[in-house]
Amino acid sequence: MSQSDVQKIAGKSEKLIIGLMSGTSLDGVDAALVRVHGSAMDTKVELLAYECLPYTVDEREMLKRLCSPDTSNVQHVCTMNVYLAHRFAASAQSVAARAGIPWHEIDLLSSHGQTIWHAPEVDPSLPFAVPSTLQIGDISVLAKRTGKIVIGDYRTADIALQGQGAPLTPYADYLMCRHPFKGRIMQNIGGIGNCTVLPAGGLTEDIIAFDTGPGNMLIDQAVVDVTQGECYYDHDGDMAASGQVHEPILTEMLAHPYFRKEPMKTTGRELFGKQYADEWIKYMKRESCSPADMVATFTAFTARSIAQSYREFILPKYAIAEVIVSGGGARNCTLMAMLQEQLPKQKVMIHEEIGLDGDAKEAVAFAILANEWINGNPNSLPHVTGAVRATVMGKLALP
Repeated sequence: MSQSDVQKIAGKSEKLIIGLMSGTSLDGVDAALVRVHGSAMDTKVELLAYECLPYTVDEREMLKRLCSPDTSNVQHVCTMNVYLAHRFAASAQSVAARAGIPWHEIDLLSSHGQTIWHAPEVDPSLPFAVPSTLQIGDISVLAKRTGKIVIGDYRTADIALQGQGAPLTPYADYLMCRHPFKGRIMQNIGGIGNCTVLPAGGLTEDIIAFDTGPGNMLIDQAVVDVTQGECYYDHDGDMAASGQVHEPILTEMLAHPYFRKEPMKTTGRELFGKQYADEWIKYMKRESCSPADMVATFTAFTARSIAQSYREFILPKYAIAEVIVSGGGARNCTLMAMLQEQLPKQKVMIHEEIGLDGDAKEAVAFAILANEWINGNPNSLPHVTGAVRATVMGKLALP
């Protein structure tokens, strides 16, 4: 394939695109096969198949180590960069088979990769410190393994233009979920929580979006700790439901300076990772919290930090009727109930209630970003990320 093949795909009114991503929760590789009609404001998306190929315990633990300067090393980063590309290739081929679509009919792949370090703000104590971000799962390897054009590595273009490089999905949120009469917040609760505000009848320039803080990652880490690795998440929020929230500790947790910082802002395992979780777990044990109390307190931390962000930065300015939750947190009944309790004037709901697959949402979003790339359309929102101008995010890898 060559540049002329890229132009041929761009000229098609309808494309079959597979979106691939792995988030901060490190559950596995999400793959969504979508049929995309048109582009920009005329975009229409049909989800044909979705699946998540879970990471093994060893894969997940290795990725966790790569996300921490204390446990990472350059050899493992290099190896996993190629290894993950193989995993992404297998996921793409698997989801096409699930949909019953012959591989030769797939037009292109879009890969976010796996973020292992995201530092849009400079730590002046570091040598050669510049805003930076790193996603692994090499797109050239992915292209060669699959024989398909790949668009990927989206964050760096925005970082280069002085943006945060995140969040990346608000453009797709707008195309798929805007409403003429209802103000909506699209809240993803993966490893990290992030929100997109879609004012009723608004334009793209009316959108605001930012990371609300921890999503599932602290809850998951607490579950791993208290079950000694037998469980990796709180199924349906059952463990949290059986515990009591330690209010004084929760108050201390909510005093973290990140929550006072105004948008634009992004965060990740760099701030709220395993080391942060371990410190609070040790504190809770000293305070004689039961295992269920610890999980309940971390769950409440996620719910209240989200609601606190809304009260500080969104609800005073926007009329919001619905909070639509996606990601693993949408399946945590206790977390969803806590969030609804914190937001009595809004309806807290899941994506499926508006006819979309919440698990597939982010992988679908990356398919949309690739569709914009191949049509030459800017797919960033600079007023959301802080970049100096809009740009076409993403890099091209030919097979």
